[in-house]
Amino acid sequence: MKIAVVGTGYVGLVSGTCFAETGNHVTCIDIDANKVNKLANGEITIYEPGLEKIFLRNLKEHRLSFTTDLKKGVEDAQIIFLALPTPPGEDGSADLKYVLGVASDLGKILTGYKVIVDKSTVPVGTADKVHAAVAANYKGEFDVVSNPEFLREGVAVDDFMKPDRVVIGTNSERARKVMGDLYAPYVRQGNPVIFMDEKSAELTKYAANSFLATKISFMNEIAQLCEKLGADVDMVRRGIGSDDRIGKRFLFPGIGYGGSCFPKDVQALIKSAEEAKYDFKILKAVEDVNENQKLHLIPKIKSYFKNNLQGKHFALWGLAFKPNTDDIREAPALYLIDALTEAGASVTAFDPEAMGNVKKLLGNKINFAENQYDALNKADALIIATEWNEFRTPDFELMNDKLHNKVIFDGRNLFEVKQIREKGYHYESVGRN
Repeated sequence: MKIAVVGTGYVGLVSGTCFAETGNHVTCIDIDANKVNKLANGEITIYEPGLEKIFLRNLKEHRLSFTTDLKKGVEDAQIIFLALPTPPGEDGSADLKYVLGVASDLGKILTGYKVIVDKSTVPVGTADKVHAAVAANYKGEFDVVSNPEFLREGVAVDDFMKPDRVVIGTNSERARKVMGDLYAPYVRQGNPVIFMDEKSAELTKYAANSFLATKISFMNEIAQLCEKLGADVDMVRRGIGSDDRIGKRFLFPGIGYGGSCFPKDVQALIKSAEEAKYDFKILKAVEDVNENQKLHLIPKIKSYFKNNLQGKHFALWGLAFKPNTDDIREAPALYLIDALTEAGASVTAFDPEAMGNVKKLLGNKINFAENQYDALNKADALIIATEWNEFRTPDFELMNDKLHNKVIFDGRNLFEVKQIREKGYHYESVGRN
């Protein structure tokens, strides 16, 4: 098939590349000429494990191309994916100006039947708005489909190539056949392609992410209770995770969720509920718990240093909101940095992939190290904010030489409590004595 993907952000670039990997011819379109030039010349613009290899292969085979020209990019396409930003507004609602702006532009240039697909995470009713925006300038035949993505940063290529399900919202039989044919190579093992109406598909994405955010915040509340009662959250997690009605995933406590999806989608679903005059109490509590959890380590740190962080220096391992990505959107590390520097402390950070993005955001507010051990030099304590695998089995003898004090505040519970204390460390984590 010939496919156009409008938007070369995280979702657009992964989707376009993975569609090309099964033999489709994909044109990715973006208004950022600098980004388009980089991509066209083989320079990938995001970090995602496994993506660069198939990106370069499909670029070389001319199945993947890039342009800033919307008309040129969509003229031969059978399917047009809209993978555009939907940032939260001040009230938490999703801003649709980019999606509806492109829809309006498409109406001015379409010359025949196309399937226009909302790949972005959008509120219920967006497909109708996109249809209206296109129809205002185009009177021919077209269909608008909702096809939410369920990509996890760090494993997005596998998620796309071997999805556990594909959700397609359409009431058009013509569009249903086109989308079914497109996704057939990805579900050969029998995982379902679930067809539904557009509004149900739009709500499915928000419901899925909000439910997972709820599991995380619930477990963080249990961790808080464990600390007060002297219980061990790891034991509790194992005890409830073995119940197949609950499952083992998204039960690890920590310092809150971040990224581009969970915070934004929880806010957007709360706002959609308000517009429908429904008070979504559970999600409001999820949001409140997560905001507090991001700073869960700060009272522990202040208590250890007798409420005086002035002049103290901290090493920080991890800046991305999760491992295997360079995404720092709503990353708990950023909240920790703000709290520490406001209290008069200094910070030297290391992250395998996200330091460039933090440098752009914070400038010289903190220092950056070449590796995880250099970050420890003369630090009064180490703080762990992201669970990168390389942090799990460090060289403790080297750490002993570098750190000013053998103190660790672990926001991701990377180490066994008994093991780390036997090494002589003062060690505080989440939900464990």
